[in-house]
Amino acid sequence: MNLAAFIDHTLLKAAATRLEIETLCIEARQHSFWSVCVSPARIADARSFLQGSPIKVCTVIGFPLGANLAATKAVEAAQCLEAGADEIDMVMNIGAAMDGDWGAVEEDIRGVVRMKGKALLKVIFETSYLDLAQIDMACRASLNAGADFVKTSTGFSGSGATIEAVARMRAAVGQAVGVKASGGVRDRETALKMVEAGASRLGTSASVSIVSGGAGTAHGY
Repeated sequence: MNLAAFIDHTLLKAAATRLEIETLCIEARQHSFWSVCVSPARIADARSFLQGSPIKVCTVIGFPLGANLAATKAVEAAQCLEAGADEIDMVMNIGAAMDGDWGAVEEDIRGVVRMKGKALLKVIFETSYLDLAQIDMACRASLNAGADFVKTSTGFSGSGATIEAVARMRAAVGQAVGVKASGGVRDRETALKMVEAGASRLGTSASVSIVSGGAGTAHGY
């Protein structure tokens, strides 16, 4: 299996330098990853380093807590797209989900959908906080709002992706949208299991190790 085509090659640590972003993009070119995923302030750098390449630039909004005002997320999404992002991974309103206020969760997502145009939108659930019924409800809210993907985790909170969560998300959304596994995907064996469970995209900072078959050495995402 060509796992490289599934991978959003990720660098989201706060102290990431321009040189590290350049290295990320070089690796993405070398291995033909689907995208690089960087913080909003690094979109322009990634776009520059990937000039002439088919590799996408992905970024994050409301990251990593999801606790921003819905209007703030919508504006951030518009600004990220203007800066050159092709894909957006947004953190849903996790607190509202825990309250069972799925209307608020849905409207939070819909505000970004209104701004995204042709860009692809993934909704991050932080599944380690949710039970299976809540994962189902988060999937329903994402579908209703018009998201393109549902995604397990930020990689900055909780336990990250699990096979159970990925399988539940795929069952909940069917083939209507994509499923992205992220957080703790650090070796080829785990990556393959996530794809077998239903993931159509993988978010990881251990991408090179995964495609080369080595043990994962990256930490965090």
